[in-house]
Amino acid sequence: MSHPSLRLAEITPDNVVTACGVKVREDQNRFVAPVERSLAEAYAACGTAWPRLVMDGDEAVGFVMANFQPEEREPDFRCGIWRLNIAEGGQGRGYGRFAVQAVCEEARRRGNDRVTVMWVPGEGGPEDFYLRLGFRPTGRVLGGETVGEMLLR
Repeated sequence: MSHPSLRLAEITPDNVVTACGVKVREDQNRFVAPVERSLAEAYAACGTAWPRLVMDGDEAVGFVMANFQPEEREPDFRCGIWRLNIAEGGQGRGYGRFAVQAVCEEARRRGNDRVTVMWVPGEGGPEDFYLRLGFRPTGRVLGGETVGEMLLR
């Protein structure tokens, strides 16, 4: 499915309330932190966090936050997706795929050849989504979350 109107938007004072309005399905809350918490973490990690709204035209349909920290000692935290929240009404429309691809493009632009993501395992969780996109479990578990990686070619 092609979405020529999809883009990522930097979080600004003009759209921060809109970003906070992105809510996943209620049953998914145990798998991903709310956007408000992500933005607080982005503020605390302002030198490395990369929070963005996923926009379809003028409509906010999701939120993605990556982290780019090439000097980090822990390889799993050098370049990765920290959060992906697709609004309840927008799930299954390719918005999540677009967001992950956009993070991968930014990672390549910054010279990275690997992107990581961590997910909480469980029925109804995001594992199948990430596996379909090409992430593979590394065999590591950090804080109860499975670490997945995608090698960028």
